[in-house]
Amino acid sequence: MSGKSLLEKVWSRHKVRTLPSGQDQLFIGLHLIHEVTSPQAFAMLRASGRAVPFSKNTFATADHIVPTDTISRPYSDPLAEKMLRALESNTEEYGIIYFGPESGKQGVVHVVGPEKGLTQPGMTIACGDSHTATHGAFGAIAFGVGTSQVRDILATQTMAIEKPNVRRIVVNGRKPTDVSAKDIILTIINRLGVTGGLGYAYEYTGEAISELSMEERMTLCNMSIEGGARIGYVNPDDTTYNWLRNRPFIGDYDSMRSFGEEMKSDVDAVFEDEVIFSASDFKPMITWGINPGQAISIDETLPEPASLPNSERENARRAYEHMGFSPGERMVGKKVDVVFIGSCTNGRLSDLREAASVAKGQRVAEGVRSLVVPGSQEVAAAAELEGLDVIFTEAGFEWRLAGCSMCLAMNPDKLEGRQLSASTSNRNFVGRQGSPKGRTLLMSPAMAAAAAIAGEIVDIRKARLV
Repeated sequence: MSGKSLLEKVWSRHKVRTLPSGQDQLFIGLHLIHEVTSPQAFAMLRASGRAVPFSKNTFATADHIVPTDTISRPYSDPLAEKMLRALESNTEEYGIIYFGPESGKQGVVHVVGPEKGLTQPGMTIACGDSHTATHGAFGAIAFGVGTSQVRDILATQTMAIEKPNVRRIVVNGRKPTDVSAKDIILTIINRLGVTGGLGYAYEYTGEAISELSMEERMTLCNMSIEGGARIGYVNPDDTTYNWLRNRPFIGDYDSMRSFGEEMKSDVDAVFEDEVIFSASDFKPMITWGINPGQAISIDETLPEPASLPNSERENARRAYEHMGFSPGERMVGKKVDVVFIGSCTNGRLSDLREAASVAKGQRVAEGVRSLVVPGSQEVAAAAELEGLDVIFTEAGFEWRLAGCSMCLAMNPDKLEGRQLSASTSNRNFVGRQGSPKGRTLLMSPAMAAAAAIAGEIVDIRKARLV
């Protein structure tokens, strides 16, 4: 008999029944909520007279709409203030733990969950946010859900979902110096496509993956959704368990570890598909277009549309028109207006350390606005303890409060006009950073920091030598 993957094991453990629709009713071990997708869910719950019977399985924080320059209330945006007040009143009414801006524990939901030890191996995790795949870094099955599903989970702690196939993505060998987890996932998305993962969960494995830190694994899993997969995960190992040790919500550490070992994929597990990469082929990456799959290594030239698959040519045409770039050009030397270091993809302590190692003793180029936004208040406190905030501010970066910030246009941090942004976030869609004419280039924290210093896109491998 063939072995089973982690997804199969976790799914089987949490499956309640198969519904007439063919979907499975799945018990959700951890439900994370925030201020944007939960107010309507609570309103529907209240209208139907339903309670939240498993309130201890739900945790809340505020991230998308919070300003990153002040925690003063009321917010200048009346809608943002209304949404935050709704979250505060709903969590109080239903007995849900809430990590608010005044708590010292607030932050981006996908940063807060892991740092509190809420995210654990073998769990099923849901949140009304597409980047919930982040939590798969711990060997959990985690996925984003819609508002009606947020309501269902609040009311029953279950939801209806179709079980995906599993694609095993193997990265053999050791990654080169100055290649980050961001570069790995951008390469994978570029090779497999932004729709290549539809119907799949991605299991990441191989020597290069095993050597990643937990925070790097979170970056990898975070952007699985950009490749079309709803779920991305890494099997738990000593790196996982050591990172989780002594986290506030771990409880019985030995039981957590034992369960993680039980749930990890068997050595003879069978997968519906497998794709193999060689880590030695990976290079620093940068996007040039209007979706995360439109990316090249930093030493490549922009592709000729005719060289792309037929299905990608129209998107390439639209990307060139929006970005103002041309086939055959290089990204090195492109002038940037704004640099954003943060988000649920790259706003953790190790990301800030990496950016600070580039910024130390340097100075942001004249005319470049550069924001560093910690992923949580705890990340900010740890960074400040190490003096990273001083490194950034002395270099001319803005050291901001925790939040989603310029990852998306739901708070005051936005692009203006046709500004070109070097961003460590996860999406470069048209209008994503606030301006319908704004342009976004996705890259690693080191690459973004180097762009801020130079005022233009540089090859981080060469910048390190200067």
